[in-house]
Amino acid sequence: MSVAFASPPRLAVRTVELRDRRPLLSHLPAAAPLCWLRGGDGLVAWGEAARLELPAEGASDGVRRFSEAARLLRGLFADAEVDDAVDLPGTGPVAFASFTFDARSNGSVLVVPSVVAGRRGGHTWLTTIGGHRPGSHPHPGALTAPGAPLRPVGPLTWGPGSLTAEEWCGAVGAAVDRIRGGGLGKAVLARDAFADAERAIDPRTLLGRLAAAHPECYTFAVDGLVGATPELLLRRDGDRVESLVLAGTRRRGATVEEDAALAEDMLSSAKDGEEHRFAVESLRAALGPLATEVVAPAEPELLRLANVQHLASPASAELRPGVSTLDAVAALHPTAAVGGTPTAEAVELIRELEGMDRGRYAGPVGWIDARGRGEWAIALRCAHVSGSRARLFAGCGIVAGSEPQAELAEADSKFRVMAEALTDR
Repeated sequence: MSVAFASPPRLAVRTVELRDRRPLLSHLPAAAPLCWLRGGDGLVAWGEAARLELPAEGASDGVRRFSEAARLLRGLFADAEVDDAVDLPGTGPVAFASFTFDARSNGSVLVVPSVVAGRRGGHTWLTTIGGHRPGSHPHPGALTAPGAPLRPVGPLTWGPGSLTAEEWCGAVGAAVDRIRGGGLGKAVLARDAFADAERAIDPRTLLGRLAAAHPECYTFAVDGLVGATPELLLRRDGDRVESLVLAGTRRRGATVEEDAALAEDMLSSAKDGEEHRFAVESLRAALGPLATEVVAPAEPELLRLANVQHLASPASAELRPGVSTLDAVAALHPTAAVGGTPTAEAVELIRELEGMDRGRYAGPVGWIDARGRGEWAIALRCAHVSGSRARLFAGCGIVAGSEPQAELAEADSKFRVMAEALTDR
């Protein structure tokens, strides 16, 4: 593995508390914004004090991207000169990261920004990283006045993805046949679609729309990957970690009665119950060797979002001494919710049937600070934005009882989040 690591020899980091109460998104420049928000709290950032690019893992070199990222980041943060007057999760030096779904894919990236604005629990702060010395305070002017106004996306031309709807349904049917043949419990198949605008798409426009429409989700942007995901992979503060397992989906109903009927159908569905059990068992098996205890409910609860509703199981664990945050992220990825069960067999089937490289869709996305605190989600309900093109993704869990047309309709409902964020009103 040949890792590209651009960084100054030593970082100088300073965090101060601010009285600024403007929405965090209002501070972002248009170029390469970094973002992690939920309900108005979180982090926004820009610039690059350091950048780490991780290529695909080789079968023979023995180097693993999560452990290599942890090693390089640990050295960078340990050598930094840090003055942190706030000392909350997300203060001091911070890295934003987005990993590819498949270890065989290029494109995993970590960025240590040069400016971070954060908010948590009523506190707002500013961190500057890189060029200054700790003896000088970051100036509140680093939170620049709004620059270029947000641009509407404009007219869009929609195009098919790697597989047509008919071809994708054929892939679902092939996956069902393979599952019914034994040896595989579940496989998650994803689709992509393309939207082309007449000019470069402003990521801030998408972030603002996503945060407003889905405040209960994690709105993120890392190196062009933009989305709002409900799926918390891992939150760490100290040795305690939390996760939220989502598997089993229905659309929201047009009326209260229809909504309740759809929820009841999902709660009583053998197919959805089986899919959810696979996901919870996958988490227990992954975290078990790293933790002294893994706690998850016996039965899922209902999580209602703006456009869909899910079966959800909140889980928690106490990590053993010496287990790093990226150790835990590596153990959890890919979850049964985005890969399948058993994991290795499901990922091989995805490579065979999906007809595309997912890139960083369905991979871990999040942030980590120098103390290992951080939040990581699964990059769902997202698009990769590059210039005037957006590539959207959606996936569905396939089990023995899956029907291709029903899975196609579910995927279409999951496309809607990003399609609406791209659509001017």
